[in-house]
Amino acid sequence: MVQRGHKVYEGKAKIIYTTDNPDLLIQYFKDDATAFNAAKKGTIVDKGIMNNQISSKIFEFLSAQGIPTHFERRLNDRDMLVKKVEIVPIEMVVRNKAAGSLCRLLGLKEGMALLSPVLEFCYKCDSLGDPLINEYHIRALHLATDQEIETMKGFTFKINDLLKEFFAKLKLELVDFKLEFGRYKDKIILADEISPDTCRLWEIGTGKKLDKDRFRHDLGEIEEAYREVLSRVSR
Repeated sequence: MVQRGHKVYEGKAKIIYTTDNPDLLIQYFKDDATAFNAAKKGTIVDKGIMNNQISSKIFEFLSAQGIPTHFERRLNDRDMLVKKVEIVPIEMVVRNKAAGSLCRLLGLKEGMALLSPVLEFCYKCDSLGDPLINEYHIRALHLATDQEIETMKGFTFKINDLLKEFFAKLKLELVDFKLEFGRYKDKIILADEISPDTCRLWEIGTGKKLDKDRFRHDLGEIEEAYREVLSRVSR
């Protein structure tokens, strides 16, 4: 039986607690929702419960495909047992179609197909709004070594290929998503979560958005969208 210890970190969507094992943490999923760098705040009923289950299913799938992750097991509705990692302060964003900030940045039409996936690096810093950076910034700020950058890039593109196929079988299109990685015993492993909070998922055939964009843009049926993703992932 894992014993929850003290809180070590609270973010916008999760709280991290120590356990009686120094190598393991508890990741608690909240119902809080934020958008536009926390300029918009709200609550999505049972989001934490659904994201915990969705992330657990996806981590299990990726682990089976050879991707090292921090996931150990889901403990209950809102708690996930994870390896204790040192988070690399870089968000890896993969875009398969134009949406969100890419449209604003380059004047692209939402839904435009990209000839190849676009990988973006964002500096994980709430006070700065998680700005776009490049590999020169990463090196200059000592955020990651060259080897770590290449490892994260390799994993990210492999995960993109795996998840595009995974979601396509569920009649969902993976438009874009965000990943975070951590250092665990001198190795880079996947961390954080993978859920409708961190992915844009459009229903194949209808184009219906089944992700946090429903909250961002007041589209309604927010909880229903998360529930639909959970239902499909759980099949």
